[in-house]
Amino acid sequence: MEKEKIEAFIRKQSVAFICSVDGDGYPNVKAMLKPRKIDGLRQFYFSTNTSSMRVKQYLNNPNACIYFYHKGLIKYTGVMLKGKMEVLTDQETKDMIWRKGDTMFYKGGVTDPDYCVLRFNAESGRYYCDLKTESFTIDQ
Repeated sequence: MEKEKIEAFIRKQSVAFICSVDGDGYPNVKAMLKPRKIDGLRQFYFSTNTSSMRVKQYLNNPNACIYFYHKGLIKYTGVMLKGKMEVLTDQETKDMIWRKGDTMFYKGGVTDPDYCVLRFNAESGRYYCDLKTESFTIDQ
């Protein structure tokens, strides 16, 4: 599978699943709205609450994966990316992905201390479609 087609597939999805590792070493999965910004297959930006359990887990262990899928009537397609998740609180990054309606979640606006950005840095991936899988690495 061509990486450009994988990226195009990811951009079409409305939901992403992010995975963190808890203090006992177990994976934790959460559905999120699609990334706010995508930089090729290398970086994905999500907004979240600084006070969330997921943020605490990523600060303790940045190992992560994200997963996108689409289930059609017959065909199932999925992409898993493995890498590291960063928690970013700098104003420039927060401004970059802020959207007008975000005040519904962050009452203090773009400077709300409970608003932060998760930046996922992909290292490798696995693509599944039509009963076939393909592993790939991400060019840094």
